[in-house]
Amino acid sequence: MNTVKVIQEDNGITWIVLNREEMRNAINHDVIDELEKALLTAEHDDSKLVVLTGEGNRAFCSGGDLSTFQHLQTAKEAKKMLEKMGTILEKIAFFPKITVAALNGIAVGGGSELASACDFRIGTPACKVGFVQATLGITTGWGGSTLLFEKVAVTEALNMLLSARMYTSEELLHNGFLQSVIEDESFKDGVISYVEPFLQHSKEVVLAYKSKLVNRYDKNLIHENIQKEIRECARLWESAEHHEAVQAFLNRPKNN
Repeated sequence: MNTVKVIQEDNGITWIVLNREEMRNAINHDVIDELEKALLTAEHDDSKLVVLTGEGNRAFCSGGDLSTFQHLQTAKEAKKMLEKMGTILEKIAFFPKITVAALNGIAVGGGSELASACDFRIGTPACKVGFVQATLGITTGWGGSTLLFEKVAVTEALNMLLSARMYTSEELLHNGFLQSVIEDESFKDGVISYVEPFLQHSKEVVLAYKSKLVNRYDKNLIHENIQKEIRECARLWESAEHHEAVQAFLNRPKNN
C-alpha cells in the first residue's frame, strides 16, 4: 500500500493524500520518500494547484511516527531524518503552484509544520492544530517555526510554539493560521468550492501570482533559518529529556 496517494483530477487540482489512516497519517521514512515523489509529480503535471490532506476524518497528520523515530538516538541520526523532511517543507514553501493544506482532522507536531509550509490552510470545524514539540523536549525540526513566523503575526506564532497546546478551528481562524473553516457536509466538496475561484483563471495566471508570492520571500534567509532549526532540534533530540518524553508518550494508555 502506498503511504502517499496522488490523485490528479480534471478540474485542475492534484490531491496529495497522506495514506496511513490507522496511524493518524503519521510520517515515517516511507512517507518522506513518497512525499518527495508526489511533489515531483504534482510539479510537472497539468494541475493549477495542489491540495495536501490526510486520509479519513480524524487526522491531517499526527507528526513524526514516534514508534519508528524513537530508534533515532543521536543528534547525527536525527539530523539525517530532519534534513530530508526539512527539504520537503522548503520545497512546498517555494512550490511553483498554489498549495493548500486541507486539515481534515488534527495536525500535531510535525503535522502542524507541514501545514505551515502551504500557502493556504483550511479545515473542518473539528480540526485542531498543535505545535506540541516542546512537550517532547525538542523544538520544531522540519522548518515549521521558520515558516510559521512567515504565515501569522509574530506574537501569535510565538504563542503557538511556546504554549505547545492544541488550538481549535475557531482560534486558528482568529489568529490567521486558518483562512477558512469548511462547514459543508462533504469536506472535499467544500475544499473544491473554496479554490474554485482560483481555478477559473488560466494556469499561467495562477503560476504568475504564485511566483510573485515566492519572490517576496528571502529564500536564502529562510533556508538558513530552517537549517539552524534542524541543527537545534537534532541537538535536543539526543537529550535524556526528549527520549524520556517519547517513551512516556508511547507508553500512555491508548484511546481511539
